[in-house]
Amino acid sequence: MPDFSDPRPATGPLAGLKVLEIGHYIAGPFCTRIIADLGAEVIKIEPPGGDPVRGWGAMKDGHPVWFSIHGRNKLSVVLDLKRQRDTALRLAARADVLVENLRAGQLERLGLGPDVLHAINPRLVIARISGYGQDGPYRDKPAFGAIGEAMGGLRHLTGYPPGTTDLPPPRCGISISDDLAGLYAAIGLLAAVWQRDAGTESKTPTGRGRIVDVNLVDSVFSLMEGMLPEYALDGRIRQPIGAAIPTAAPTNTYPCADGKFICIAGNSDFIFARLMAAIGRPDLAADPAYATNANRCAHRDDLDAAIAAWTRTLPAARAQDILDAAEVPCSRLFDVADCAADPHFRARAAVQPISDPLIGPTLHPGPAIRLDGDAPDQVVRWTGPALGAHTGYVLHTLLGLPRDAAPGGGDGGASGDG
Repeated sequence: MPDFSDPRPATGPLAGLKVLEIGHYIAGPFCTRIIADLGAEVIKIEPPGGDPVRGWGAMKDGHPVWFSIHGRNKLSVVLDLKRQRDTALRLAARADVLVENLRAGQLERLGLGPDVLHAINPRLVIARISGYGQDGPYRDKPAFGAIGEAMGGLRHLTGYPPGTTDLPPPRCGISISDDLAGLYAAIGLLAAVWQRDAGTESKTPTGRGRIVDVNLVDSVFSLMEGMLPEYALDGRIRQPIGAAIPTAAPTNTYPCADGKFICIAGNSDFIFARLMAAIGRPDLAADPAYATNANRCAHRDDLDAAIAAWTRTLPAARAQDILDAAEVPCSRLFDVADCAADPHFRARAAVQPISDPLIGPTLHPGPAIRLDGDAPDQVVRWTGPALGAHTGYVLHTLLGLPRDAAPGGGDGGASGDG
């Protein structure tokens, strides 16, 4: 078992920011992973059985492979919040931020509601992530990421064009609702920390922590572009359109000879001309029927058929090489093997070889946020730790509790449904 008694210090822009995570599954931990990658100290409180996400996905020697990323740069502490409430309060007292994604109201049922937390630490920013938010008629309904996609409007749009199939609209393949909510929570908590500590031109720093309320449904709904004002205008409802874009042509995904697909975006006039030359159809670029984007949209089916006739003759990688040489925006549809091998991903350390003491050699995604002067291949200070690997370090070194003291400190009358 690796020695976690002295975690590697952080050097990122958020070094010194102390974050307490009471999160499970995806949204809350995704938020804190972003903050931890930027240098914050993140203490992840896990129940005695561990975050349930530790049981998801592929395993190596009994350890979850995904958690190598999901828990990276975090200090894992095992606490039973129903019985060790006072210890959790001690951790909250030294924190700048608390992130939780329990079901709405559960924090209060544990005796750790915002009123209790602010009584011991008025500066604490509390970021709360839930299915539907902390108020409203759906507040108490359970939700997971798929529900955020469904109610937020995204799943309707990822369906097939009307009349083409009876298959249900597919999910996008990842837990996009949770990830979006985690991103919004990270933005919100940093805004609240700024207001608390720095203030604005017209206001002095408040010195007090605020509550950040983020939910899965609103996070998805916020991405619906102009659909709401379009509906308010004349009742129009955007429908699934497949791989094309209704306002730009040619922009679509085309089949290739090796059974793969390539996405091509040739919708500006100059790029369209280069695309037509590359596929051997300069006659279409010279045809007045395709002279403008509006014209091309009106003849989308014929144009897509001409492009597909060309792509079907070539493997996807070869088609991409030809279009890259012609400076036409394109990409074959990458799977994870393509991403892992791609020289651009590797050169930017977006794919990083990592040695994980629990699962061995592996690959991690690098940071999506890069700041000058910070080496992207130095972001991973340690990989997702074993359950409770830092309990002793946090309780005794950071909190200063004596090693022979009971870690619980009383249950405070907390109760809840887990």
